[in-house]
Amino acid sequence: MPLPNRVRPDGALFADPARGTLFGNRGGRFHDPRTQALPRRIQASRQWICCVLSFKGRRHQVWGPGYTDLFFCDEVTAFAAGHRPCMECRRHDALAYRAALVNGLGLTQTPFFPEIDRILDGERRDGRAKRTHRLPVEDLPDGAMLLAENGGEFLALRGGSTLLWSPAGYIERRDRPAGTVTVLTPPATLAVLRQGYRPLWHPSADAFTPPPGTSE
Repeated sequence: MPLPNRVRPDGALFADPARGTLFGNRGGRFHDPRTQALPRRIQASRQWICCVLSFKGRRHQVWGPGYTDLFFCDEVTAFAAGHRPCMECRRHDALAYRAALVNGLGLTQTPFFPEIDRILDGERRDGRAKRTHRLPVEDLPDGAMLLAENGGEFLALRGGSTLLWSPAGYIERRDRPAGTVTVLTPPATLAVLRQGYRPLWHPSADAFTPPPGTSE
């Protein structure tokens, strides 16, 4: 029976057999190791990170007495939920993310990661609820995640289209919408994507569109 430790693009946790391509946590433990039930809390701290599935052979009990393990379909999903690359197991990506953030936001000083976590925390949630942003779709970069107008589907922008998200990968290609849309990805991470940071996509995305930056 899968644990409710999979992460949707809106940051909510749910149970699903699909493991995903990335792992992460939210700064510690916020689940109950005894019941392993869906927690009411959504974080242990503001440090929401996404990590590789395996690092230096480390092993521990998932949803045991340690931190609350989370799993993501891909980095596009993790970014939409409000996570950033881990500085320990993904140091190169974390530094690239920070450099793009500095350029994208026009910062005069390079922030420490706790300050980046503070920025993201203000953009990704309103209490326990997901904070969304209404933005013109023409200003959005590849890798931005949208909430469909029906409110029940998640769509990732890639090239001239959108890809319908599922826990196990992308399952359908759709036309790119027009006008103002509801965006899940925090504005700070949108700035990172605009600067050319390439998020890790689930392999299923390649079946529907060529990689970003190539012609269709």
